[in-house]
Amino acid sequence: MTTPVCTSASKAATPATQTLPYPSFSSYVKARQPVLLRTARSLTANPSDAEDLLQTALTKTYVAWERIEDHRALDGYVRRALLNTRTSQWRKRKVDEFACDELPEPEPVATADDPAEQQALHDAMWRAITKLPARQRAMVVLRYYEDLSEVQTAEVLGVSVGTVKSAVSRALGKLREDPELVLVR
Repeated sequence: MTTPVCTSASKAATPATQTLPYPSFSSYVKARQPVLLRTARSLTANPSDAEDLLQTALTKTYVAWERIEDHRALDGYVRRALLNTRTSQWRKRKVDEFACDELPEPEPVATADDPAEQQALHDAMWRAITKLPARQRAMVVLRYYEDLSEVQTAEVLGVSVGTVKSAVSRALGKLREDPELVLVR
C-alpha cells in the first residue's frame, strides 16, 4: 500500500486539555500502517488481498474518526474493522454449486470383477496391438507387458531411448484411436 487513505486531516473538536496521540488520521496511518498491514496479511493468503483489506478497514476508520472517543485505542478499532471486513468477504464468497434436476453422474461401467469383461478387454487390447507396425508393437510389449524401462527397451532393440519414447508415444496414440477400444472407455 503505497498511498495513504486520506491526505486531509480530520477536524475533530477536542478540548484543549486533551492530548491525542495521533492528531490526524493521516499521521495515524503513516505511523501504524506497517503493523496493521502485518495484521491484515495474517488474515489473508495473498499480499494484494491484505492491502485491499487494510484499505477497506482504514476507510471505515476514517468515516468513524470523529466518533471515536479514545484515539489511544485506534489499533483495536482498526483490527476489529479488519476482522469484520474479512469475515464479510468470506461470507459473500462465490459458491460454484448449482442445484439441478438430474445428477451429473457418469454412466456406470462394467465392474473389473467380471471375468468375462476382463477377458473381452484383454482380447480387444491384443487385437489392437497386433494392428500396430512390428517395431511399435515390440516396443509396447517390452515397455508395458514385460515392464522394461525405456533404457532397457532401447538396449534390447538396439535403438536410442528417444526412439523408444517417440515410437511408444505414437503407438499409444494409435491405440487410443482404435474403435474397438473406444467402446471400452
